[in-house]
Amino acid sequence: MPVLSTLNGIPASPGRAGGRVVRVAEPPGEPAAGPAPADPAAEAARIAPAVEVVSQRLTARAATVSGDAREVLEATVTMVGDPALLENAQNLVTGAGRPAARAVWEAAGEFADTLSAMGGYLAERARDIHDVRDRIVAELLGLPAPGVADLDAPGVLVATDLAPADTAGLRPGVALALVTEQGGPTSHTAILARSLGIPAVVGCAGASALTEGAAVTVDGGTGEVRAVATAEEATAFAAAASVTADWDGAGRTADGRPVPLLANVGDGPGAVAAAGAGAEGIGLFRTELAFLAAAEEPTAARQREVYTAVLAAFAGRPVTARTLDAGADKPLPFLSLAGEPNPALGVRGLRIARVPGAGEEVLDRQLAALAAAAAETGAELKVMAPMVATAEEARWFVQRCRAHGIGSAGVMIEVPAAVLTADEIMAEVDFVSVGTNDLAQYLFAADRQSGPVAALNDPWQPALLRLLRQLGEASARTGTPVGVCGEAAADPELAPVLVGLGVAGLSMGSGALAAVGARLGGLTVDQCVARADAACSAADPVAARAAVAEIDG
Repeated sequence: MPVLSTLNGIPASPGRAGGRVVRVAEPPGEPAAGPAPADPAAEAARIAPAVEVVSQRLTARAATVSGDAREVLEATVTMVGDPALLENAQNLVTGAGRPAARAVWEAAGEFADTLSAMGGYLAERARDIHDVRDRIVAELLGLPAPGVADLDAPGVLVATDLAPADTAGLRPGVALALVTEQGGPTSHTAILARSLGIPAVVGCAGASALTEGAAVTVDGGTGEVRAVATAEEATAFAAAASVTADWDGAGRTADGRPVPLLANVGDGPGAVAAAGAGAEGIGLFRTELAFLAAAEEPTAARQREVYTAVLAAFAGRPVTARTLDAGADKPLPFLSLAGEPNPALGVRGLRIARVPGAGEEVLDRQLAALAAAAAETGAELKVMAPMVATAEEARWFVQRCRAHGIGSAGVMIEVPAAVLTADEIMAEVDFVSVGTNDLAQYLFAADRQSGPVAALNDPWQPALLRLLRQLGEASARTGTPVGVCGEAAADPELAPVLVGLGVAGLSMGSGALAAVGARLGGLTVDQCVARADAACSAADPVAARAAVAEIDG
């Protein structure tokens, strides 16, 4: 296959694809600050209808999808309709003489800057605010909406960046692959691509030079994007890559070691979709989604309703619920905490539950609702706490769970200190689960949403893999099982490496289950260990991938 040129980016969603380039419509850009409107009141009145049009479009798109995709779109709709954003924009028109489009641009920019400064989860939402801003501005200026139009034929989408709201509405098989010049492997767009099973490469310098209609191949496992001579060559590349082993629905290695393949979900529809995709249970139920959109703490009845909808899809099977992962970077209106200079290193996760009074009571009510939902549905409930750094914190949480009759309690491993004291922590809990996204972020001191340091958050980083090896060794000594529920588990080539490092179970977006299951089913435990040794011995992520690929010849 003649290759005209090769670009290299960051692997974001595994898989290979090939086809014609479809350029994604770019945002309209920064609108002019003048001239001042002759009738400020009439100009300000144009904003609300434009907001409503954008909201209706996104709402209609949300109705066509489920799971993570629907959650992202519904969150974006909420941002579009934020009363403060609308009011601030209108005030800039009537009070400062800004044209409507410019007023929206400035109001949204201030909002996004505030979120970015807060770090963590809210910094991730700043990209969504920019997307909302661009859509409203385009509507006010009478320009085509930015982002992905309805595709009338399969294509490889190429963009400077791609908003999560666009990714959420994509159809696998029509959107063959994603290539973006910006972004990182743990962005919402990358996570959605993995959940949909769409190959993706992000942070790909030079992607803007790929022209509409050019034939390309995309390898989401290596980050390589190649321009080839003809569409037939690109299609042949994809066809050759699509031949994979069948998965029978049981997570295990070729020599019979069980490796449960579980799903990451956030709501009832997502759980139903995961069950349909063959998940053997839920490895990460993000319970905070019921809290983050609420102005006040959800009632016990409301919490039980949300939890029951998820657990009911896996009656008789394991469901691991993560307790409230909020605080600091995910502030809750009903829990008042003092501002912090660095929220990512502040009161979040289990730390917020240990705030005397309100925090403890919120955790107790959540544990009670989870226990009640488990009793009602018959699901095998397991509960874990996020952001645990010490054995004392783990002991405190387990005691809290036991008081509510929860028999299986564990913790998330997201802080390097928790790996270094793994023996002590494992002595206190029934299981641990690794959040590779946050563990990498804290290990490398690299914000997972920062483009310039995105490569440091690559899950193939040898330093991260060596840390996971230490955790696996502690698991072998203590008998406490370790799972992975970070995005690393969704990579079919990295999954065997994780098993070779001592990981007992993998949890991922449901779209990745079949590929991961088929890959593990074709390898013995010894072959997984060989891959782990090769990856850990490498000097960098590129070398780690190459070393593992070389084993296959």
